[in-house]
Amino acid sequence: MMLEFLIALCLAGAVGVMLLPDEYAPKGAFLWSLLPVAVSLVMYANFDGSGNAFLGGDIAYETTYQWITLGPYDISWHMGLDGISLPLVVLSTVLTSLAILSAWTPIDDRKSQFYGLMLFMEASLIGVFGALDFFVWFVFWEAVLIPMYFLIGVWGGPRRKYAAIKFFVYTNIASIVMFIGFFGLVFGLGDSVSTLDMPTIAQALRAGELGGLGLLSANQVASLAFLAMFVGFAVKVPVVPFHTWLPDAHVEAPTPASVMLAGVLLKMGTYALLRFNFTMLPEVAAAYAVPIALFAVVSIIYGALLALAQQDLKRIVAYSSVSSMGYVILGLIAYTTYGVGGATFQMISHGLISGLLFMCVGVIYNVTHTRMVGDMAGLADRMPVTVGAFLAGSFAYMGLPLMAGFAAELFVFLGSFQSTVLPMAPLFTAIAMFGIVIVAGYLLWAMQRTLFGGFRSETDYEVTRAATHDVVPLIVLILFIIALGTFPNDIFFGMIQDAVNPVIEPVSAALELGGDI
Repeated sequence: MMLEFLIALCLAGAVGVMLLPDEYAPKGAFLWSLLPVAVSLVMYANFDGSGNAFLGGDIAYETTYQWITLGPYDISWHMGLDGISLPLVVLSTVLTSLAILSAWTPIDDRKSQFYGLMLFMEASLIGVFGALDFFVWFVFWEAVLIPMYFLIGVWGGPRRKYAAIKFFVYTNIASIVMFIGFFGLVFGLGDSVSTLDMPTIAQALRAGELGGLGLLSANQVASLAFLAMFVGFAVKVPVVPFHTWLPDAHVEAPTPASVMLAGVLLKMGTYALLRFNFTMLPEVAAAYAVPIALFAVVSIIYGALLALAQQDLKRIVAYSSVSSMGYVILGLIAYTTYGVGGATFQMISHGLISGLLFMCVGVIYNVTHTRMVGDMAGLADRMPVTVGAFLAGSFAYMGLPLMAGFAAELFVFLGSFQSTVLPMAPLFTAIAMFGIVIVAGYLLWAMQRTLFGGFRSETDYEVTRAATHDVVPLIVLILFIIALGTFPNDIFFGMIQDAVNPVIEPVSAALELGGDI
């Protein structure tokens, strides 16, 4: 019941904080948010699962209760974690707590509602990563949209309503498309399954029990379902060309919401791609390896080029997320231990690094009241700690050794280069590696213009050192990034490898035999 206790703790905090007077809400929310962090770390320390939760592995913190029946399908409250989902739960709790602390300066009205929504979103995110029944998972998946919509639409910038509606419409339509694709698989399985339990469905699909549906053959059902789910999840990631909602949402969202959006919400899409597309339908993924890899490298290069063309620091970091998520897609389609494991590790790494950079931009904006690169220079003299954190996050993005970004990208490159599923794998890997050069270009350009040189500010506000509660989250994130980059196997990568190996083993075995996947 530990997972349910963690979700209940977040929900209780959300209700309690909303009932607090505004003056007590910031500290109350932060102190309460430390409880889910502590619980998630205890769960991490006592994790005893093995294998993959969707493919018959030993599931940690598992609970199953028969709930309701919808037509021929049983709905169960089925929750549990493996080496893929547990790191994402820990990431969710840590980033939520730090994002709440970073909100103390910029959020000055309706504080109780703001912090309550942050804790409600945390509960929903944990549910997404812990649910093993599709109905339960889909409820949590959709529930995440509600707090983020209000966080952008109420506390955002001048175009907040437009950005919030665009975010909601894009992601909601994508959910419908994904929903149709998944139920195409369920109906295609016919009498083979009588439940929406995702491990049961995944194992039935891997066992070849999918049949035709109407005039469609089994292969056509699988291909169309894969396409629908891929498009639905690609919008959430997002990958090019489904990325256009993301910059608007980031620019208008308050900094804490941007931290959660880039740090965790985008990982919902890549997590779902791994669980649904690449775990349930590996043969379809392998058949479309080249188009999927093209999506990946286009997102890497095009996202980086878009970032290079921006003048707004927040847009620069937002477009860099599009580029970084391309590495996840490339690692997934490689179907190697380092490829899929590196993609999962990249989710954690990017969550920490993007959270750090968005917080740095937020702290700079709190002091200077501008995010435009041309409006400021020489901030290193006035804000040394914030600038140091910005430098650390930027170099982590560029893959500086002993930082999480280096380990994640190295794993992905090793795995994709060795792929036997992806034709021309070395070529795709080389193009993806070139993306790091562009990343270095736009980050170094932005840092040189804003952080160094003689001090200059185009605003009327005095530029001083940031408040202690603004810089503490930056320091904590830097420590996490260094620890994860220095000891990747000891912290997360070992359990990730154990969970992804069952996903790739049948694919590798089929290729070694020279047969169909």
